[in-house]
Amino acid sequence: MAGLTHRERFLRVMNYEPVDRVPNWEAGVWGQTVDRWHAEGLPEFHVHWDWFTGDEYFGMDPREFIPIDWGMKPAFECKILERTDRYELIQDHNGCVRKALLDGQAHGTRASMDQFIRFAVQTRDDFAALRKRYPVDGVRRHPPYWREFLLPAWLARRHVLVLGRNCAPGGFYWRAREWMGTENLSYAWYDDPELMHEMMEFYADFTLAVAEPILNEIAPDYFIFNEDLAMKTGPLLSPSTYKEFLFPHVRRVGDRLRAAGVKHVGLDCDGNCEAVIPLMLDAGIDFLWPLERAAEMDPLRLRRKFGRSLRLTGGVDKRVLAQGPEAIDAHLRELAPLVREGGFIPTVDHTVPPDVSLEHFRHYMNAQGGIAGYRLNLER
Repeated sequence: MAGLTHRERFLRVMNYEPVDRVPNWEAGVWGQTVDRWHAEGLPEFHVHWDWFTGDEYFGMDPREFIPIDWGMKPAFECKILERTDRYELIQDHNGCVRKALLDGQAHGTRASMDQFIRFAVQTRDDFAALRKRYPVDGVRRHPPYWREFLLPAWLARRHVLVLGRNCAPGGFYWRAREWMGTENLSYAWYDDPELMHEMMEFYADFTLAVAEPILNEIAPDYFIFNEDLAMKTGPLLSPSTYKEFLFPHVRRVGDRLRAAGVKHVGLDCDGNCEAVIPLMLDAGIDFLWPLERAAEMDPLRLRRKFGRSLRLTGGVDKRVLAQGPEAIDAHLRELAPLVREGGFIPTVDHTVPPDVSLEHFRHYMNAQGGIAGYRLNLER
């Protein structure tokens, strides 16, 4: 097993087979964390900060994300509608108008959530117009000459290959929320179910149509829906709503991916989505990330409840990293049995916030290697 490739190691972990070690993956950090760590001595140009791909400085393992474009073409014009010394009112590429505080921004990360004012879809006519921004035929949605430049290396790969960059494909709830907003969407399931069925069917068709050229040539190792359909205490839609509107299309997309040879279909969902996990499993989703501990998404409890059919990634409480080495070591020891069982890749349960020092993060990386089977020696 010492000679396992990154790809073989991932697939064996996901299949509960013996491995030499578990993949070393992380998601990233806040922009404010970057500034803090630089002030604490991190060399300014030694880190890539694209941690989904991986980072050699911190000993992370590589993943490659096929850069498919599932976005609007054309997108809405990004523009500043109003600006003061405290905030700016902007229209983003999704046509959403947002009020954003200026204080505390760092490297594109705001210190607080924006206030959402208006969304692109207010009426059925708005959605009819929005659909036209998602053409497929003749539109550039894949890298130039990818069959000549990229496909040969993908076919011979030793690393994990993912269909789409992080958050690029989105998901059914994700896209509807971008188009309508959380509150409007929450009413629309009941007030205009016909429109919502249309939205879900449209986005399934579009997702597969854009992916089809890639799937006809190669089977990536996994695909992940991005949904964020939950808050701290539970989902933002009921299981019955999920079953009626999302379930058929999640299953349809997943069935096509598996028919093309994609091994795993996952879900990226912040918050506590536990109430809809049984439906997700029935729809063909087999792994979940990031398991936010502040939302009571305890990977040990989830494994006991759902068994091996649900693989788990994430689950390391970002809040513990700020508490220091003793707390970090105790937290990781709790996760060690799950690492040994398989079907679990521990990572911080989202991006690392600025209350985590560079010293504490280095200690975390070294200590996690101890339970995951790899040896790092990140110096202070």
